[in-house]
Amino acid sequence: MKQLILGNEAVARGLYEAGCSFVSSYPGTPSTEITEAVAKYPEVYAEWAPNEKVAMEAAFGASLAGRRSFCGMKHVGLNVAADPLFTISYTGVNAGMVIGVADDAGMHSSQNEQDSRHYAMAAKIPMLEPSDSAEALAFTKLAYRISEEFDTPVLVKMCTRVSHSQSVVETGEREEAVKAYETNIPKYVMMPGNAKRRHPVVEERTKKLTAYAETAQINRIEPGRSNAYGFITSSTSYQYIKEVMGDTYPVMKLGMIWPMPVEKLRSFAASVDTLVVVEELDGFIEAHCKNLGIDCIGKEKFSCIDELSQNLVADALQITREQGVKLEDAVPPRPPVMCAGCPHRGLFYTLKKNKITVLGDIGCYTLGAVAPLNAVDSVICMGASVSGLHGFLKSQQGAMDGKTVAVIGDSTFMHSGITGLVNMAYNESNSTVIIVDNSITGMTGHQQNPTTGYNLKGDPCAKIDLETLCKAVGIRRVRVIDPYDLTQCDQVIKEELAANEPSVIISRRPCALLKYVKHKKSLTVDSEKCVGCKACMRIGCPAISIADGKAKVDNTLCVGCGVCQQLCKLGALNAAEEG
Repeated sequence: MKQLILGNEAVARGLYEAGCSFVSSYPGTPSTEITEAVAKYPEVYAEWAPNEKVAMEAAFGASLAGRRSFCGMKHVGLNVAADPLFTISYTGVNAGMVIGVADDAGMHSSQNEQDSRHYAMAAKIPMLEPSDSAEALAFTKLAYRISEEFDTPVLVKMCTRVSHSQSVVETGEREEAVKAYETNIPKYVMMPGNAKRRHPVVEERTKKLTAYAETAQINRIEPGRSNAYGFITSSTSYQYIKEVMGDTYPVMKLGMIWPMPVEKLRSFAASVDTLVVVEELDGFIEAHCKNLGIDCIGKEKFSCIDELSQNLVADALQITREQGVKLEDAVPPRPPVMCAGCPHRGLFYTLKKNKITVLGDIGCYTLGAVAPLNAVDSVICMGASVSGLHGFLKSQQGAMDGKTVAVIGDSTFMHSGITGLVNMAYNESNSTVIIVDNSITGMTGHQQNPTTGYNLKGDPCAKIDLETLCKAVGIRRVRVIDPYDLTQCDQVIKEELAANEPSVIISRRPCALLKYVKHKKSLTVDSEKCVGCKACMRIGCPAISIADGKAKVDNTLCVGCGVCQQLCKLGALNAAEEG
């Protein structure tokens, strides 16, 4: 049956059809929908793990037990999982194991641009790179065959444009794949003596995979009508080349991006007058070609910064084309902003008002850094706020005590904030950590996490009690506040910053977008009382604006949280009458 589906949904379908029976992931845009989609198949066990390292280790355990497995993550999540990745390359697998990683060129929802192809080379693991939904399904199934044939985990690399675009796929039936578990200490116990014997196995495997790449159908050559130019490309860059050039010039499309073929590349290069490598971010293919002594044009034409597009490819090449595509309409920018009624807004307003230095973290609350709040001073990676706060204050030798906090979300705290808090308690820094608990993983689209009491499928499960957990690791002072109550926020933050020991404040209020949250009626403006002082604008709520010198509330956005009311000294903002 043919269907029009997202690239991520196609990967999920590929997992189902390939007989995958175990999936563990941590949500991260643009990879999240893979796991959400595969969870809908009852034949597949699927879960959200606390972080990507745990997810990969769990997927390895399932593979070891003889069940085809998968773990999914975004590019920065692969950093978290790098420890098991490199060693699983040595052990190999029992049943097939596929690792999905989605890069975010252009940083649509990420703190850096990172080219995950380098991980495939460094860990000596094959990587497949689909360019549309049909290939996403097919390559996922192929990845399991490669995994079991060559005794290796396999990386399937997606990117934002492929993950979140739709194209036609033809679905098939599920195959069942189960292998027996057998104890094999030399293969799976990576103490030095065994690891030394496994390294040559990995090198020999890479040679076999390189030979496979020479004839693999996913590395294909599409002929052109002129050999004046030839293009080597992959992933979404292939789509841009085809849209700009049509079939004017030959294209070598690499579906297996590591290891790459050798003789096939040399033969293709010899068949064209000028060879051009078109790829996003780093010159990965280009470097491989040049290492083989192949002369080519690459990053001198295409930047290693930001994603490519039809326009950028067309402008960079300046080659006569019959089917050139030029997109003229500019997309209007949409500045990021916290939603109306966001529970983080009142907290950040209070921190800004008190001139507190804030070490932030990854999540919706990162938006506390943008105008008009401008209340976050540092954001690095998941969990770095807590660890960074400890180092910041210890190095200041008391000079910044009582003036600095860390802010971290509930899901991010479970991901990688706990160990930083342990370090803070163990090494006794006078630090205050604020956990913004909005009862969900908001940043990636409302996924459950260990603090919500529900699993991926929405079934009730064990719920981590943040207050008890913080006390268990050695934090004696743990307070809970409602971020809609500015007076309480102000009072508790001042008290905990004044305390001469580590403390945790849990700012608890559900995300305003959760379906079960019942909102109050929209506020109204008393134009007689409003003098246009713009005090209500200081919180940056998108429901409030100024029109004709007076405050104006958009009743389609306002949830009646009342935070702006607490800023208006003239009482011009009022709750609508019930009725």
